Amino acid sequence: MPIRRLLLLAVVALLLGGCGYNDIQVNDERTKATWAEVINQYKRRADLIPNLVKTVEGYAVHEKSVLTDVTEARARVGSVLAGPELQQDPKALASFQAAQGQLSSALSRLLVVVERYPELKADASFRDLQAQLEGTENRIAVARNRYIRAVENYNVSVRTFPNNLLAMTLGYDAKPNFAVDEEAAISAPPGVEFGTRPAR
Repeated sequence: MPIRRLLLLAVVALLLGGCGYNDIQVNDERTKATWAEVINQYKRRADLIPNLVKTVEGYAVHEKSVLTDVTEARARVGSVLAGPELQQDPKALASFQAAQGQLSSALSRLLVVVERYPELKADASFRDLQAQLEGTENRIAVARNRYIRAVENYNVSVRTFPNNLLAMTLGYDAKPNFAVDEEAAISAPPGVEFGTRPAR
């Protein structure tokens, strides 16, 4: 009797290994790990903002609206729960991405304003914060790229045969992924205007 059980367990293990169960598990864990890194980098950026705003505020007293925009955008980012459930809900992920996009836009406007204040640009603490922010933006891009690839691998593993049969049985669905910002604008063909040739 024990030999039959061992043989049965061995057959079941081989079948599960061959049907993609392990691939689904590995890819699911990879999406969780890469998502955690995305959140970590976005949090790092959010943590830099209060010091950046405070430094700019000391020099750019007349730029209250831009500083307020950055602070409000950071608050909106903080109000979007960034837990693992975002990986399953396309609307929640889109909301998270929109909030992060608004913060990026507000930071861009802030850095444009900084150009009007040479003494601020010369301030060592501002330069340090700006360098940290630029480094964090690069880390965000890398983390997002890794997450996009991890989700792609996961989605392929739960959609392809025979893994898809097991995935459906166990309730593993495809995960939503980051969308390209301004996707509609990017996909629109560029307008071309031909002017009249000058008379000779």
